[in-house]
Amino acid sequence: METEEISSGVDMHATDGAKPRRVSGPDIIRDHVTRLPGKPGVYRMFGENGELLYVGKARNLKARVSNYAKIGGQTQRIARMISLTRTMEFVVTASETEALLLEANLIKRLKPRFNIILRDDKSFPHILIREDHEAPQALKHRGAKRIKGQYFGPFASAGAVDQTLDTLQKVFLLRTCTDNIYATRSRPCMLHQMGRCSAPCVGLVPLDEYRDLVREAERFLNGDAETLQQQLVAQMERAAANTDYERAAGLRDRIRALSSVRQSQSVNPDNLVEADVFAIHSEAGQPAVQAFFFRAGQNWGATVWYPKHDRDDTPEQVLTAFLAQFYDDKPVPKMILLNTEIEEPELMTDALELKAEHKVEIRTPQRGEKRGIVEQAQLNAREALGRKLADTQSQAKIFAAVQKVFDLAEPPKRIEVYDNSHIMGTNMVGGMVVAGQEGFEKNSYRKFNIRDEELEPGDDYGMMREVMRRRFARLKKEYEELNAPAAPAEDADAGVAPVEPAVAAPQEEAPRKGVSAPGGRRPDAWPDLVLID
Repeated sequence: METEEISSGVDMHATDGAKPRRVSGPDIIRDHVTRLPGKPGVYRMFGENGELLYVGKARNLKARVSNYAKIGGQTQRIARMISLTRTMEFVVTASETEALLLEANLIKRLKPRFNIILRDDKSFPHILIREDHEAPQALKHRGAKRIKGQYFGPFASAGAVDQTLDTLQKVFLLRTCTDNIYATRSRPCMLHQMGRCSAPCVGLVPLDEYRDLVREAERFLNGDAETLQQQLVAQMERAAANTDYERAAGLRDRIRALSSVRQSQSVNPDNLVEADVFAIHSEAGQPAVQAFFFRAGQNWGATVWYPKHDRDDTPEQVLTAFLAQFYDDKPVPKMILLNTEIEEPELMTDALELKAEHKVEIRTPQRGEKRGIVEQAQLNAREALGRKLADTQSQAKIFAAVQKVFDLAEPPKRIEVYDNSHIMGTNMVGGMVVAGQEGFEKNSYRKFNIRDEELEPGDDYGMMREVMRRRFARLKKEYEELNAPAAPAEDADAGVAPVEPAVAAPQEEAPRKGVSAPGGRRPDAWPDLVLID
């Protein structure tokens, strides 16, 4: 992939006599167009102070970017983006497919201001059956796949993983304990007494028989439950014929557990072995994207997202951008079912096949079982969005009440709540919880391990003082990284000043509110930050 950065040939600060001349966004874009090749690639538009405004891809960079060279005929959002543009950068790719993959990666990583953004993205949990131990362990895994073993997933939630692990315990009697516990056991644990572990740690099952159980579990996770159940029934009948009633009873319990799991999965379409189902529903300018994950013929859970986008974007545009960003760092299934067509489905298919290195089918079913599953996902998206909008309205009322109680000029957009904790003066930590206009923002939560060795054990005020100083030092650093003018020296601690009296002089009346930011200003990094002690 060839990288080509082209800086503007227009002097933004050229002078006409004594007056500086400010060059408009369309002028800057037109200057770039003169040097662009007619090749596929990705373009980035930057505003003042290097703020990334937009990332886009094109089959023909010159033709695509020339559409931005004049204001007229665009939506209000695009027109504003053009007017704010101060420079552009470009990456030439070998194909439009590569451009789509690169665009999705950059949007997800850099979160440009005018792009559709997949919010609340996270890695999905998997089940890992390890292969680096004499008695393989089944466990929940999230993150990089560095441990040697078989990975099964993705699951939509940790709860779905826990439910499947519970099945593996009941049906296949696999251990879930850590290696340290395994190595130090001298007698079976409670799970063995409950019929959930075969106790390989103390030799109640030979290792070769335990590895057979592991292989059966892998077959189950790969979708071979029916044949597996038939084999267990045959083993139970042979054990009963040989008057080995204890073994027969154990097999009976395993068969019952497996039958219960299969019955709960019987609502799934028979031919939906490996697929992701996505349905989008939009209301009041807010979309919800509901997803179902099917692997090995089983429904491995569901989850919902609320992408950030402009009101002018159509559901088709939102779903297209969502899919490209979603599969940027996640495995691609063989089939993707949607409730609405996306833009350029052939290009999306080519891009996902290039990434996954196997054939991918993107379909919008119109009838049959698959259509029923898609409609079920759409119903879930509609209900989830209804709950989201109700929660947002409730949050708006709460923020309006905060504005009234603390006599603020306008409702806050972000509230940070702090608290301390310790265990009889040891293990001192501070915590920060964040609430935004749409509810709690868990990805912004922070924990502070108290480092000041001179603090008296259990000194809550001293702990809070350290938390405040570290929090606003980080805020000041983020502010400076935006290339904004440095705060005046005499105001450098303005963001901490309203807090210090509350933590340094507990005998005085603490201030009821403070709107704080380095230099006494509100940085773009955390607009409208409200501190309530």
